[in-house]
Amino acid sequence: MGLKKGIRFITLKSVGSYINFLSYVRPQKALALSYALFSQPRIGRLNKAQLPKILQNTETETFHHNEHHFQTYIWKGNETKILLVHGWESNASRWKKTLPHLQKSGSTIIAIDAPAHGQSSGKEFNVPLYAEFINKAVEKYQPTIIIGHSIGGAACVYHQYLFPNTSITKMVILGAPSDLKTLIDNYISMLSLNTRMFSLLESRFSDRFNFKLEDFSGKKFAAEFNIPGLVAHDTTDKIVAFEEGKKIVSHWKNSQFIETQGLGHGMHDDELYQKVMDFLFSEGSESLSR
Repeated sequence: MGLKKGIRFITLKSVGSYINFLSYVRPQKALALSYALFSQPRIGRLNKAQLPKILQNTETETFHHNEHHFQTYIWKGNETKILLVHGWESNASRWKKTLPHLQKSGSTIIAIDAPAHGQSSGKEFNVPLYAEFINKAVEKYQPTIIIGHSIGGAACVYHQYLFPNTSITKMVILGAPSDLKTLIDNYISMLSLNTRMFSLLESRFSDRFNFKLEDFSGKKFAAEFNIPGLVAHDTTDKIVAFEEGKKIVSHWKNSQFIETQGLGHGMHDDELYQKVMDFLFSEGSESLSR
């Protein structure tokens, strides 16, 4: 374990010990702190005046949704539209290495900034809100393809479950978690939180989003899908366990799974992207244009 990782590990355990202590004396404060740590990204913001080069020469559009706003970036092409959905503590610029491959198809490509990421508003990230952002973008741009990475992939899966009859006809999911319960279990383990805190967090999610933790599952959602999907996950992913990708694909009727090795969580790889392109465009690509 390197020095920086060691310090971070000690810091996380110290924070966890403090939250555990609070859970007995001030449980609501313990809950607020643990929920904030779980849902508030610490990096991934973008400054309009200092955008990454990849986003500088794009058309941009700001959407307003209730009290929120979110940003999209558009690389103009033909009538086929692809929507890109990034993950945790990231932003639309994460697709820099993916874009050249997708642009070979001539498609119009649209990337979105998640809640509390990039140039989108808010402090808190959650998948239900991200799915609402995705739906606004889908309604506006009418993409036929959606590609999601990490928790962005989970948001794509949830969006498809909520809104099965949109313009989307194919989906690609890269390195995504399936089960919210797994994410929370990992978080609790990382901070060494006590069982009292697990119960408090579980109640918070149930009350806030009106679902049980075990019901928020990509495996369950994908069982309802009719559109074809490609799920890829790397065996060396240290952020989201390889088994999560296998779960998503296990009940998805019209899907295929690609196992990669040595790519880690980012999954940027020319060979993988070629397989994605083959899936998207090698057969029936005419039907994708609208």
